[in-house]
Amino acid sequence: MLSSHHDSGLNYLNAKKGFLSWLFTVDHKRIGVMYFISISIFFLVAGLFALLLRTELMQVRIPNATANSYMITADHYNEAFTFHGAIMVFLVIIPSVPATLGNFLLPLMIGAKDVAFPKLNLISYHLYIVGALFLVYTIAFGGLDTGWTFYTPYSTQTSTSVIAAVFGAFILGMASILTGVNFIVTVHKMRAPGMTWVRMPLFVWAIYATSVIQVLATPVVGVTLILVAIERLLGIGIFDSNLGGDPILFQNFFWFYSHPAVYIMILPAFGIMSELITIHSRKSIFGYKAVAISSIGIAVIGFFVWGHHMFTSGQSALATVFFSILTYGVAVPTAIKVFSWVATLYKGSISFTTPMCYAFVFLFLFLIGGLTGIFLGSLSTDVHLHNTYFVVAHFHYVMMGGTIIAWIGGVYHWWPKITGKKFSQTWGNISAVVVFIGFNLTFFPQFIMGSRGMPRRYYDYLPEYYTFHVLSTIGSYVLSIGLFIVLFNWIHSIFYGENETKTNPWKGKSMEWTETAVVPIEHNFEQQPISKHGPYEFDELVKPAKAGGH
Repeated sequence: MLSSHHDSGLNYLNAKKGFLSWLFTVDHKRIGVMYFISISIFFLVAGLFALLLRTELMQVRIPNATANSYMITADHYNEAFTFHGAIMVFLVIIPSVPATLGNFLLPLMIGAKDVAFPKLNLISYHLYIVGALFLVYTIAFGGLDTGWTFYTPYSTQTSTSVIAAVFGAFILGMASILTGVNFIVTVHKMRAPGMTWVRMPLFVWAIYATSVIQVLATPVVGVTLILVAIERLLGIGIFDSNLGGDPILFQNFFWFYSHPAVYIMILPAFGIMSELITIHSRKSIFGYKAVAISSIGIAVIGFFVWGHHMFTSGQSALATVFFSILTYGVAVPTAIKVFSWVATLYKGSISFTTPMCYAFVFLFLFLIGGLTGIFLGSLSTDVHLHNTYFVVAHFHYVMMGGTIIAWIGGVYHWWPKITGKKFSQTWGNISAVVVFIGFNLTFFPQFIMGSRGMPRRYYDYLPEYYTFHVLSTIGSYVLSIGLFIVLFNWIHSIFYGENETKTNPWKGKSMEWTETAVVPIEHNFEQQPISKHGPYEFDELVKPAKAGGH
């Protein structure tokens, strides 16, 4: 039961005041909010680079003309897409859900007063900012044109600021590892009495599986990037074939991390979806244990499929077959989740709230992203589609259409708990529709371009691709409008929104809804909560809907 102390108005937002009280806080909720603000800013910066790229690619390409219309130079184009990719991957998508919602919610969901190592949690945020500053330095002073993958041998030879960028990525990796260790220990050691493994919310399962990947995979890319810096500084032949190195070795190291990193990005989004779909359809999750175990399954199998990024690199036929089979294998636990969500929706009492609208957007976009991955997991089709716009579209449908859409839906879902404010459901739903239309208009034409042979990363292209690029650019503007509506809705609600008066506006069953105040107090709970039931037992709240739903 909630204490009357909650009526005093004190909560984690106003218990301490002043800028320094935020900068040096060890409260996991405040750290989550600071991550949220930082990541949102970098998301805006990366989005502006994307708009610059799309606007350039819409410039008129006239066949056989002596002078075509170009907005920026080829070198600046390379730098723009490098910064867009590096910022989105390292500063936005990878930390988006774990660092923001994970930090804020994980202790609340398992009945803990904080994470296991609060000071380490603060250090991880400070490391994130330091790593980000290195990347900001490369934008402001040195430039970077390697692409976000830092592929050798070019990254060991270019005159741009590769060393500063790889050190920045290395520091960001350290922050990721510290966060992962913190979450793993917290889940193992700080669960409330009665909070068994099978009573944990599926969001916690997803964050836990993600943390395992962070701890095991991130050191590999960290060492790899340091080796790139050492090769540039000392001229030691590690990846540069001119010095006796092997550039394919870099690809193996890089993708051994970066494909598990895909699941660092998408697994937390799966956790959000499990929460949104169950709560906003008023129905217990279908196959709880299968969904929980599938998170661990994805984490494990994800370590063994990196070679499907290298089908055209000259690796052996046996390795290609092995990686292709495992790539299809990782689809099994993912499909378990999708079928669970659909089965949960069936005959549910569905409310078309803003979080639920984003859940539907996620299901549609991620399904396209997953199905198009089938073509890239097969050698016969990947040889044709490799390094084309088909890959760009697939990647964005999974990462943007999956992770970022789920993140936005999750922020809307927990917004009353984070801020104590109500947002506009009308504008929230409008934003979901505009984002959905803009996203598909942006990236679906890229599937067609890629299947017809349009290479990715190219500054120029043949005239037959012009119409598709125009559609894609118009879509990017529409998508931007949708995302700005999201931002406006959040900011407006903070300054002008009504105060949330209900501790549990969505009638959730997990502890962050049932055991905390409207806005949680500094140490989360007045007294140690005790878990007495699972997080999705809705039967006593709403009777199952009749066939056809509502």
